[in-house]
Amino acid sequence: MSSFQTNADVFARSCEVLPGGVNSPVRSFRSVGGTPYVVSEAKGAYITDVEGATYIDYVQSYGASILGHATDEVVAAIKKAAEKGTTYGAPTTGELALAEKIVECVPGLEMIRMTSSGTEAAMSAIRLARGVTGRSKIVKFAGCYHGHSDALLAAGGSGVANQGLVGSAGVTPAAVADTVVMPYNVVPTLDDDTALVAVEPIAANMGLVPPVPGFLEGLRAECDRVGAVLLFDEVITGFRLGYGGATEASGVTPDVWAFGKVIGGGLPVGAFGASKEIMAHISPLGPVYQGGTLSGNPLATAAGLTALNLLDGRYGELESKATRLAKGFRHVFAEKKIAAQVPQYGPLLNIFFTDAAVTNYDEAQAACAGDSYKKFFHAMLAEGIALAPGPYEVMFPSLAHSDEDLNRTLAAAEKAAETLA
Repeated sequence: MSSFQTNADVFARSCEVLPGGVNSPVRSFRSVGGTPYVVSEAKGAYITDVEGATYIDYVQSYGASILGHATDEVVAAIKKAAEKGTTYGAPTTGELALAEKIVECVPGLEMIRMTSSGTEAAMSAIRLARGVTGRSKIVKFAGCYHGHSDALLAAGGSGVANQGLVGSAGVTPAAVADTVVMPYNVVPTLDDDTALVAVEPIAANMGLVPPVPGFLEGLRAECDRVGAVLLFDEVITGFRLGYGGATEASGVTPDVWAFGKVIGGGLPVGAFGASKEIMAHISPLGPVYQGGTLSGNPLATAAGLTALNLLDGRYGELESKATRLAKGFRHVFAEKKIAAQVPQYGPLLNIFFTDAAVTNYDEAQAACAGDSYKKFFHAMLAEGIALAPGPYEVMFPSLAHSDEDLNRTLAAAEKAAETLA
């Protein structure tokens, strides 16, 4: 094989052995067109492709790399753990330490169970809620993504929306018969058959759509009224908004949480948790079965604990980076007279090319319907800035993004905006 490879060459080979050339649809360029760059390495705020081109990266593994790529302390923790063995299928002190850290930080959370992905965490949380309540029905909100388990793919946002799908082939009517989809930011009236209400407390898979005042409080009250379980899916917001996540930010405490991304320090991980009373239903204590050979993997728990410790006292810095980007983008678009919304919530932000505020999935779909994001994405990429290849994803500035990186990003945005003006 030649020592020099192009992105196109590698991607063409990938298409022969991987569906669509990727291992997750969100990595494809289907919604923006063109050939994906193929990453060869990454460090801090930067990724480098197989052709040697380097980009300022705002994907950051869709939020998992909150410190930036290949942080020295995290890499060292992984190496140290790997030297002792990569997986045991037995309890470890590493999983205990990470669990204690998570429980210590999140108000109301008393016990967790580790998984290997956010999808597993959300799927298991639903099973737990059904086991606790003895009910079948679950309620989710259009545009909120809770992983790719069958019952949750309806109107799922994120990769589902980026592929132009409303759900998935292979999901039977029976699999979603007990799933009710409601509009985000509207408190539904529940009945006594509802086991669980699943929500992204700050929706970040249909672009960024913050909760309107009273929405989360209303969900809490309505779940209490009928005895349903409230699930906060904090796979994105957990340990990104702050140590206490959306619970601390909103003042609303759910019954069950799902976590992922940040708590693994860049390695595959997930977790779900609740009070000790609710978690007592999980096997081996109770009748709700859940397991996983690699759950609590020693490399992932070492990386995750190191990352969480390094975040201490730095959330204001992270939010200030997002604020600077959001204000800068708004200034650029206003100067170029381009209709755009740049919502921000803490360290999260994104761009909707529309003149109206977006509060739900229908409005997000309308805002993402044209070619504006596609044009902006490619113009930014040409300037060395890597955004997510789909309009429904948010931007993830990391602690590794310097002032110079932010300046370069906004300068690139000025040039990219000219393609839309």
